[in-house]
Amino acid sequence: MVENQLTLFPLHKSSYKITQVIKRNGQIVAFDKEKITNAIFKAAVQVEGNDRELAVLLANQVIRKINKTYIDNTIPTVEEIQDLIEKVLIENGHARTAKAFILYRAERARIREKKELTVAAEDTIPYKLVWKVYSWNVDHACDSVEKLNASMENGLWKKLVSDSEKHYHEQIHRVAETLKKKIGQIKLMIVAGPSSSGKTTTTLKISESLKSKGISFVLMNLDNYFKSLEAHPKDKYGDYDFERPDALDIALINEDLNQLLKGKKIKMPLYDFKKGRRVGFSQELYLKKGEIILIDSLHGLHEELTQVVPKEQKFKFYIEAICQIKDKDGNFVRWTDLRLLRRMIRDSWQRGCDATKTVGHWHYVRRSEKRYIVPFISNADIVFNGSIPYELPVYKIMIEKKFPEIIEKYKKEPHKMDAFIRSQRVYKLLKSLKSFPNIDFIPKNSILREFIGGSIYNY
Repeated sequence: MVENQLTLFPLHKSSYKITQVIKRNGQIVAFDKEKITNAIFKAAVQVEGNDRELAVLLANQVIRKINKTYIDNTIPTVEEIQDLIEKVLIENGHARTAKAFILYRAERARIREKKELTVAAEDTIPYKLVWKVYSWNVDHACDSVEKLNASMENGLWKKLVSDSEKHYHEQIHRVAETLKKKIGQIKLMIVAGPSSSGKTTTTLKISESLKSKGISFVLMNLDNYFKSLEAHPKDKYGDYDFERPDALDIALINEDLNQLLKGKKIKMPLYDFKKGRRVGFSQELYLKKGEIILIDSLHGLHEELTQVVPKEQKFKFYIEAICQIKDKDGNFVRWTDLRLLRRMIRDSWQRGCDATKTVGHWHYVRRSEKRYIVPFISNADIVFNGSIPYELPVYKIMIEKKFPEIIEKYKKEPHKMDAFIRSQRVYKLLKSLKSFPNIDFIPKNSILREFIGGSIYNY
């Protein structure tokens, strides 16, 4: 064999006999050899392998088998291709890697089966809201990369910006109207949501809208209650897991909430993200008669965070960046990828964190979301969309050039496969977009300014 012979036959994309693949849900998508390479390399990493070049060569062999197995214009299924991956691994003497790959397939099948049986319970974002977001995008010709590109080219982007901002602010006012009806009963409004969903700006805007309706509030920013980074253990890569609820000083939060509800004054701490610790106090707060407390937090739906406040006195608002835009392959852009782009840009200028590190840390973000946020979305009184239809072309001009460096870095780190695959996918998306023509045209009060800078708000 085998591995020595593998180096003799480089493959060019033009030699691929198939160009499409049938996914398990029946959707036909473009064939991507990189996914085969990543699948092989992932399995190899599970058994302490670290040779990505060998994974590339084995992927070439898989493609040769595909070419021999299928006639022109045939479209194989994902399962059929995975069968050939197993065959190539075994034939080339990589039994342990093959076993890891087989076990991975079995586990994914088990998870899919469980999801299918419990879809009603797990579908925590209301389908009606997702459909409304998509319908709005269709009506405004921004539901796909192709249509966004067209708006960038034909000069319609200014109208898209105007319509998008107007729609977002209309939704804010509706939330305020709903809350207004509950004044007297509600003592605490919680704005929760995953990283970079737009919680802070949305909280500020809700507070503005409440104020315009004569409703007084006290804004309590829980980002200031993070524990110092030195209080968190590092993983073997020197990274911190500060995406957990216990990264916040839960005891102090509850103590301060209790004091506010009793009509007493508190000194809210001030957290410096660049230094990774508290640096004194930000301001003195107290609750006047008839006022409500307004907070935003990644883990706002986590019951322990506000356990001193009776449930009937809480109003829970959840925000997610529900990006209903299709990429060039016909797949909807992942909401988490949109939020990653937001955080990469924001972290680089606001928190002194390099974009490469943000991508490498994202597995902590996703793990925390799945464990501590997603299961509790159904407890929210309102679920809100924090995505803006025109934002992807904005991020293209701000961060695209950074991705080749990020991809190259994580390509060489076997235990950072998640970062490598994610950065490849997001880079492909950005490359397919036309650049936004004029960032100065983005309103200073836009939610996007929370991430790209230049906002009228102080964060």
